[in-house]
Amino acid sequence: MKADFSTDYIDLNYRPTRRDLIAEYHIEPNGVSLRNAANHVAAESSIGTWTDIGTMDRALADRLKPSVFSIEGSLVKIAYKDELFEPGNMPQIWSAVAGNLFGMKDVSNIRLMDLHFPQSLMKSFKGPRYGIHGIRKLAKVKHRPLVGTIIKPKVGLDEKGHAEAAYEAWRGGLDIVKDDENLTSMSFNKFQKRVIETVRMKNRAEKETGEKKFYMANVTAETMEMLRRVKFLENQRNEYCMLDILTAGWSALQSLRNSTRLVIHAHRAGHAALTRNPVHGISMLTIAKTARLIGVDQLHIGTASVGKMYEKADEAREIEQSIEKDSIKAHKDILSQSWADKKPVLAVASGGLHPGSIPKVIRLMGKDIVMQFGGGCHGHPGGTLSGAIAIRQAVDASMKGIGLNEYARANHFYELKGAIVKFGIE
Repeated sequence: MKADFSTDYIDLNYRPTRRDLIAEYHIEPNGVSLRNAANHVAAESSIGTWTDIGTMDRALADRLKPSVFSIEGSLVKIAYKDELFEPGNMPQIWSAVAGNLFGMKDVSNIRLMDLHFPQSLMKSFKGPRYGIHGIRKLAKVKHRPLVGTIIKPKVGLDEKGHAEAAYEAWRGGLDIVKDDENLTSMSFNKFQKRVIETVRMKNRAEKETGEKKFYMANVTAETMEMLRRVKFLENQRNEYCMLDILTAGWSALQSLRNSTRLVIHAHRAGHAALTRNPVHGISMLTIAKTARLIGVDQLHIGTASVGKMYEKADEAREIEQSIEKDSIKAHKDILSQSWADKKPVLAVASGGLHPGSIPKVIRLMGKDIVMQFGGGCHGHPGGTLSGAIAIRQAVDASMKGIGLNEYARANHFYELKGAIVKFGIE
């Protein structure tokens, strides 16, 4: 029988090179040793299969097989030759390192914890066009967090009602209005008409307030329809678009990044199906790195346990604080720090936030962030306008280091006081 030279992928003496893609997995074996499970994961995600094969030879195995170079507890690190991946093809990369292995019977649980991309692959992706600094330049806001709202109810308003709510939010001082993740083009709210009405109100709010305003229109759809909607936004001279990056897929995101100069706001709808289980699935860190590499300018990363969504504060901070340079142990900020030539991404906190959340969010996540308020704006006792005013008042207080109650009393800010009475302070 011809020997299968690819069956042993374990090489704890291997030292990754700059041309290797490094994948880190949490692996819980099922009926086999951890070493055997790691070996099978490396095989399934690259050149191997379940049995010896006559088409495998030593030269092929030596050239292409990955190396399991670290096993520490349940954390397994695998180095893959960059030849195994097609440059500029994120779906293919994920199909390898985050594909069949989740269904393998040799593992009871497996979680892709992190990916470290080599320069040879990184240069094949565009990265963000604008990023933090480009967005701040467009917004003409240098030092404070950006604040916005998501129109509520999520769906149900007609185009005019949507635009009027947007106008009240902008007039109250918010920088951004965003469509919700499930608002696209419905019978009661058509995409093109909504864009026309909302952009018209955006322009009005800019003239009245003297501030720059943004509208993040949701273009999520079949890819060709998505691109038609993007072109319509460009023709309306709108600066932004929004995409549900996971439900649309990496292919659609790449098509979007390659075809427009619009700022890309990335919503992560559906991420918890991959990220919520701490021992199985794919980490939000991996999703964030992938999205940055392809080229989003803004990305939802959660609220660090503030608000309504399931989140661990440590995981939200990890997304902001971890990135490789040349070594897998040299970690910097995944969104806002240096990462080859890829611009930094503006983190977005959203999900159950209200004016009383603002000091804690800024403390946890800093000022290079977008804070978005749905019910926390529109649910204000005084309505959307008062909610928006209260949000800006809370931001101003936080940037000055003044407590919200004190700031509201000293300045007779009934909007902020009303928000505190209803929502409290976190």
